[in-house]
Amino acid sequence: MQRIFFSLLLLLLLNACSEDQKQEEGNETSPASNSISTPPKGCKACHSMVLDVAHDMDCTVCHGGSNDTSSKELAHENLILRPAHPDNMVKVCGKCHQDQVASTAHSLHFTLKTEVNRVRIAFGAKEELTSLVDVPVTDSPQTIVELADDLLRRRCLRCHPYFSGDRYPAVVRGTGCASCHLQFYKGKLVSHSFLKTPGDDQCLQCHYGNWVGYDYYGRYEHDMNDEYRTPYTTRHDYFRPFGVEFHQLSPDIHQKKGLVCVDCHGGRELMAQGDTKTRCADCHDRSRIENQLSYFNINRKNNKEDEFTLVSTGDGKEHTIPFMKHAAHQEYAEVAGCQVCHAQWSFNDLGTHLLRSDLSEYDAFSRVSVQGSFEVEQILKNNLNFDNEEMAHSMTDKLSGEAKDGLWYKGYETRRWENIIIGRDSSGRLQVMRPILDIYLSWIDEDEDVLFDSVRSNAQNNGLLPYVPHTTGKAGMFYRDRIKNFLQSEEGAVK
Repeated sequence: MQRIFFSLLLLLLLNACSEDQKQEEGNETSPASNSISTPPKGCKACHSMVLDVAHDMDCTVCHGGSNDTSSKELAHENLILRPAHPDNMVKVCGKCHQDQVASTAHSLHFTLKTEVNRVRIAFGAKEELTSLVDVPVTDSPQTIVELADDLLRRRCLRCHPYFSGDRYPAVVRGTGCASCHLQFYKGKLVSHSFLKTPGDDQCLQCHYGNWVGYDYYGRYEHDMNDEYRTPYTTRHDYFRPFGVEFHQLSPDIHQKKGLVCVDCHGGRELMAQGDTKTRCADCHDRSRIENQLSYFNINRKNNKEDEFTLVSTGDGKEHTIPFMKHAAHQEYAEVAGCQVCHAQWSFNDLGTHLLRSDLSEYDAFSRVSVQGSFEVEQILKNNLNFDNEEMAHSMTDKLSGEAKDGLWYKGYETRRWENIIIGRDSSGRLQVMRPILDIYLSWIDEDEDVLFDSVRSNAQNNGLLPYVPHTTGKAGMFYRDRIKNFLQSEEGAVK
């Protein structure tokens, strides 16, 4: 027994010596344990990202800085944080996309000149501006036009390529070219892979609330007042990804079929300097569709002469395009626009009231604390709680970033959708109308002096403007009644 014990002990000792020898031999070829490894160099050593094939290049090509150092300070010297911003996109994006950048910079999406001039002229401006950046800065408005300018710069102009959007989860976005071509959500960049064709999520980062695009998905904003808000629950991450809850109405038939925004509104319309607009007849009128073959993703179906299909960018499916065949299209072609019969519903926000209040008093707004403006809501929520340290009573200029005293509150007289309003456009043709310029402006200063009290815009026709609801559906049984009732109301007005 003792002999077996000593034999095992000897084997263990020999094995231990062998392991020690291997360890010593390994140490002779391995780096010293107290040596310091050299930190990796380059942007991607700290910033992990996936790039698309076209932009798989050094970060410094667009962002500047240095890619040959492990020092954060040296790497970030002369860094361009937002290379796609309008202030930078000519020298950065324009290096490879010169024609696109030159055209886009003057497009309606970049200048917003139509929207800006509508509001300014409705409140008495005499001259049109060429771009939103030309809206005058006014610290203490003396006229109603100057008050409207303050409204535009601090409350309205949150959806343009110079600004990264309100702080709502589905609204934060990039600037300039990145507004459409990079994905954001929950306030952060989702991917650094550029989208050649923007998806609808990109479009809805600006086209949300009660504006065109939101209706395409059947969404209608709730009222601001607590008394008119639906008790709300959701399985999603956020109650209000777009700032205000929405009623879910009927979406557009094209959305139901799987078409996305860019299937109809492509680069020629969105990025060009001109005023090219897509019309329903471009696809649904047999005599016009062949002119669109080079623009839309349209092909002849099985090479047949009179059948066409569109391949949607959204789902990649092939959709047969129906042509106008009903006799009513011939009967009313020169009388009414398509949506007079085909719109299922429309945005009808009557009496939009906007108040600039320089008073740091909030109790009166406790029941309208949901405002569709993250800044205003944040201040109301915080300052209505007396246990919190009071936040500054100010809003930022959405072009300069400068904070200025006073908050702009918003409210409505009524918010409805079911009654389609009909009117005549400048050519006399019947169109769906929307009270876009039915706006009232007020201002109370820090001394409680009411400087402007519900001054209504001087827009004609009670602020009604032609509008194309993206709520297309079948005309239904009563499409003639819309036209007949309007014509009868006109006759009654004349009498």
